Amino acid sequence: MSLKIYLDGNFVPEENAVVSVFDHGLLYGDGVFEGIRAYHNRVFKMEEHIERFYESAKTLTMELPISEEEMTEVVLETCRRNDLRDAYIRLVATRGKGDLGLDPKKCPRPTVFCIAASIQLYPDELYTKGLEVITVATRRNLGEACNPRVKSLNYLNNIYGKIEANLAGVPEAIMLNQEGYVAEATGDNIFLVKKGKLITPPIHAGILEGITRNCVMDLAREKGIPVEEKMFTRHDIFNAEECFLTGTAAELIPVVKVDGRTIADGKPGQMTWKLIDAFRELTKVDGPQIFK
Repeated sequence: MSLKIYLDGNFVPEENAVVSVFDHGLLYGDGVFEGIRAYHNRVFKMEEHIERFYESAKTLTMELPISEEEMTEVVLETCRRNDLRDAYIRLVATRGKGDLGLDPKKCPRPTVFCIAASIQLYPDELYTKGLEVITVATRRNLGEACNPRVKSLNYLNNIYGKIEANLAGVPEAIMLNQEGYVAEATGDNIFLVKKGKLITPPIHAGILEGITRNCVMDLAREKGIPVEEKMFTRHDIFNAEECFLTGTAAELIPVVKVDGRTIADGKPGQMTWKLIDAFRELTKVDGPQIFK
């Protein structure tokens, strides 16, 4: 059955959900998006996702045509129209239709659409066994050039990294910043465990401030696990006791080998499993209900 897509105030069948070839989101990657998850009839971390969506749009001087409250309802109604209680939701605002020049002032109104479907980023077995990843040559964007905190449609920097991972035959890659410190994976944030501490790069390392990243840090603190945001290098990953990635689509997934070096005993660690369990429990109760 055809999905129902929200597009600029209307719900239309997916085959009719089209944007202009003159849309600057298509032509230049000029736009913003959010990947959001629904679990157990609730949209997880809805408030945080909507807030980041509007912050990204503000940085791009993009005036969204509806309020945050209305956008929240768009997300919920898109799930309802597709009878989904568990879903991956993609909320997108492009600069809209303009001319063939770069100038965003030539685009009078953003295009907004919302898709609710499903996603499986990694096979189930990798959540049990863990990932093997590599470090890639492509460096993460400079904040002064294309700030990674803006969740923009311009993901070519990340795609370069993913291409290198594909060519190496691994499912994911770690990207360093311009100073050679670990930033994040191509689509996820990264965490280490060392001497009982949970460690992740700080925002100024040049990373997206992930919703799942922040959630995991909160869960760790609730469980009395010390959390530290600090810069680290590949050496620290190689010698970590545990390593895992976080992201909306990936959730929490263990990493057991990096650049040919086995992490600890090569199996997902106890703290990783503890946080996975806590995260899964939180998804049962967090967020507004889709169907009441």
